[in-house]
Amino acid sequence: MQPTAALPDQQVSYQELLPQANLLPFIYCYWELKTAQPLQAPYIYQVVADGCMDIYFDLHQPNESFVIGCCKQYTAFPLPGSFHYAGIRFLPAMFPQLFNCNASELSNRSEPLWAVLPELARYLVEEFHPFLTTGEMQILLDGYFLRVLANLKPNPDARLYDAIDLVLQQQGMVRIETGLNTGLSPRQLRRLFDQYIGESAKTFSQIVRFQSLLRAMRSRYSLRKNQLFFDHGYYDQAHFIKQFRTFYGDTPSKVFGH
Repeated sequence: MQPTAALPDQQVSYQELLPQANLLPFIYCYWELKTAQPLQAPYIYQVVADGCMDIYFDLHQPNESFVIGCCKQYTAFPLPGSFHYAGIRFLPAMFPQLFNCNASELSNRSEPLWAVLPELARYLVEEFHPFLTTGEMQILLDGYFLRVLANLKPNPDARLYDAIDLVLQQQGMVRIETGLNTGLSPRQLRRLFDQYIGESAKTFSQIVRFQSLLRAMRSRYSLRKNQLFFDHGYYDQAHFIKQFRTFYGDTPSKVFGH
């Protein structure tokens, strides 16, 4: 969940699109962020921690494309004037599998796509421009990633999937030392999470817990009344607020007005 998904600004629009069905196990969504008219002041595009990796580019300048790794804190980009951004948000662990790379080398930073995936960067330059409709953009992205998928030879340790499933099923409220008993040694678990997620199992679990809480807070009107942080395994409110601020960039009371 990203705060942009609930964008109320009439000058800037945001939407998420599902990829073709065969890509759903790998890609969470395609997204589009664009201005309706030139802005008088920069728009602050805020990305909160979600455990995913993204590729993004401006259709006005598709030669400037980037990949951002899994981040353990929020990131904010000031976007001035007019822009038409598009992006691909990959499900956790899937970007390294599709492109045979190490997620830890991209974690907590943004890198030019040319330096990581030059073939995809070239494809964006050759095929994308500001006059594309959303549907046309979706078809182009589907076509590229379906070709990648056709040549994929996945070779991850299935026990990694089991560990990720356990974290997701328990909404991040899992004891790493005892709750991820999938047959992996602590060293193997650390190595696989570094390679495919870009963060430790502990940090990934904290992000999943934060995202689970974020969804719950969207649907319940009062953080204080419902004490949702207790339900999500936070026993200390001060620690909860500190971690929320790290992942989101602001306090829960300011974000939700409670």
